[in-house]
Amino acid sequence: MKILRSLSNLFLDLAETLTIGLSIFLVVYLFFMQPHQVNGQSMVPNFHNADYVLTDKISYRFSQPERGQVVVFHAPPAAHCPTGTGCDFIKRVIGLPGEQLTVKDCHYYINGRLLPEPYIPRDFCTKRGKFTANGPITLGADEYFVSGDNRPYSSDSRAWGPIKPTAIVGRVFFVYWPMDRAGLLKQPSYPF
Repeated sequence: MKILRSLSNLFLDLAETLTIGLSIFLVVYLFFMQPHQVNGQSMVPNFHNADYVLTDKISYRFSQPERGQVVVFHAPPAAHCPTGTGCDFIKRVIGLPGEQLTVKDCHYYINGRLLPEPYIPRDFCTKRGKFTANGPITLGADEYFVSGDNRPYSSDSRAWGPIKPTAIVGRVFFVYWPMDRAGLLKQPSYPF
């Protein structure tokens, strides 16, 4: 009888611990951060196919995305993701609301000023896309222009236009796999 009581207490303690742990995990996953896997080559050399990252889902409730931050967002309809896949993209914020953006001479220009991008190789040429083909565009008050770091192989705002803040899942802040590249993301700085 004593052994049976000890086993039932052990089982109840284990069930309670698992329930509390699962509850904490669900709250963190649903409201604070979420893991994502990078699919494809659009963010090379900074992120590679099958990298795992953590996305902060709460900071954009208190602040706005900043230039240079890497975000995960729901793909816009113009990206033509397969129906029912829950297609999310990972890209870098280039243009902010109200800014004028131009693609010329293999670079981005923001309000007429060259955007320095030390996080991509110098030989990556930023070409115009369908959306940016006719010269400067001006972003609306609630629009962000996003771009992959691997400019020759990225489907991004150059092709299908800006994204709305409501589409943004969160800010990528940590790479946790593979372990040899694990760490916090560095926020680039810009002269403007």
